[in-house]
Formats: sequence, structure tokens, C-alpha cells
Amino acid sequence: MREGKVKCLSPAGFHHMAYVEWGDPANPKVLVCVHGLTRCARDFDFLAQAMEKEYRVVCPDVVGRGRSDWLRDKSLYAIPQYCADIAVLLARLNVETVDWVGTSMGGLIGMALASQPESPIRRLVLNDVGPVIAAVSLARIGDYLGNAPRFENIGQAEAFVRFVSATFGKFTDEQWRHLTVHVTRTAADGKTEFAYDPGIAQPFREMQAASGGKDVELWPLYDGITCPTLLLRGETSDLLTHETALQMSTRGPRATLFEVPGVGHAPMLMDKPQVAPVRDFLLA
Repeated sequence: MREGKVKCLSPAGFHHMAYVEWGDPANPKVLVCVHGLTRCARDFDFLAQAMEKEYRVVCPDVVGRGRSDWLRDKSLYAIPQYCADIAVLLARLNVETVDWVGTSMGGLIGMALASQPESPIRRLVLNDVGPVIAAVSLARIGDYLGNAPRFENIGQAEAFVRFVSATFGKFTDEQWRHLTVHVTRTAADGKTEFAYDPGIAQPFREMQAASGGKDVELWPLYDGITCPTLLLRGETSDLLTHETALQMSTRGPRATLFEVPGVGHAPMLMDKPQVAPVRDFLLA
């Protein structure tokens, strides 16, 4: 695994976006993996290791998360800025096309990019996200987003992650620790805190208010996608309903639907049964 950073521009000035990459750096076949709202690049360690012989796998920390900088203007934490940052990353990688795996927010970024004319995305994997974001899920996420709890130690932080991320499914102790250590950091006073900007909650709450407590619908984005698309859905997901997933299989890119048993929002692609359909689709 290698670490890198790329300098990106927002209306408020420059910022760095960090990324990790796996595989041969000269491989022209690139897989970009983008995480969920409060997560980070290291969520994809298992998938990257499974794909690094065939791909150069690049996993960014979306701005405001992980090792990336925080934006000065919190209102810019939105899909247009994230897409602009990814465009700079692709220029750094010096490739014309990429395959994409996006979990939740990472899937929304992928949808936005894949729907554009001359899109660089060749094959698209949407992990438990689609053009309808259920209001009940927005309310659940809004309950904890931006509250920035702090902990005495990593053990307390892990207990919190296990609680708020129970919908991810069942993991080993080692996997839960992995899902905790990479989204937290040690503060100046020695306590443990989350490594994301609480300011990401500002545009999220504005979106919630604008929706009036209803589902958020983005069908024009989805219908504009023409590349082959795989849709993963956690069997009990509250963000992507079964009905929406079925609709996605019949319109737009007509996604191939794979439902992951025993998991809600979102499958974390940390075991072979979850990685297998992604691998098969990307290498088809």
C-alpha cells in the first residue's frame, strides 16, 4: 500500500485530498473506490487486496475525512466539490477511464460522474445507494452526524462504532478494530476523536430541511448513466429500499442487482462472499 496526496481547488482556496493505492502503479487499468459519508479510504483494504493483481486500486479520503484537509467553507461539502476533486485525482493518475466502486456517498459521487457526457467511468458499482434516499435513513444519520463525540480511549470509540454501525453486519473483533482505528485519531489532549470535519453536517441538514422530511430523489442522474452498472443492496437496508433497487434494474443503465443477506446499510466488502460479485462484475 502506498499513500499520496493531490492538491485540489474550491471557491475557498486550495486543499489536499489524501489517497491510498494498491497494485502496480504503472497499470493503466485503474479501480477507484470511494467511501461513505463519515468513513474513509481504508474501508476498502480487503477489496483492494483482492483486486490489486488486476488493477491499480486507488482509494481517496473525500475532503473533510481521514487524512484529507477540512474545507474552510462548510457549505461546499457537497457532490459538485467532491466530483471536482476526483477529476483532479484522475488527472494525477494520468488515465482516461476508470472503474468505480462507491459505497453510499461514494456511490452518489459515482452516479454524478457517470451521468456526465464523456464520463471516464467504464464500469460502475453502486454499493447500497441509488437515486432515492429514504427519509428514514436521513433521519437516522442526522441523529449522530456532526455531534463529534470524544472518547477516553480507542476501546470506547470502538464500542460507539459498533453501536452506530450495527447495520454493517457481523464482523470479527479484528475487523471492528480496523473499522474504528482508521476513522479516528488521537487529539492534542490524548483523547480519541473522529477524523472527520463536524462541518459536513451543515449541508446535510440543509438537504434534510429542503426535503421536508420526504425521500430525496435523483432519478435524472441515474437515468443519464449508460455504462454497465452493478447494484449491491444490503438485505435490510433503510437507505436503499428493495422497491427502488428493483426500479434501478429496469431503467437507466438497468443495473444488475445483488442483495447481500443479513446486512443493512451498507455492505462493507470485507469478506469473500461480498467481494465475489464485485470482482466478477469488474472482470467480466
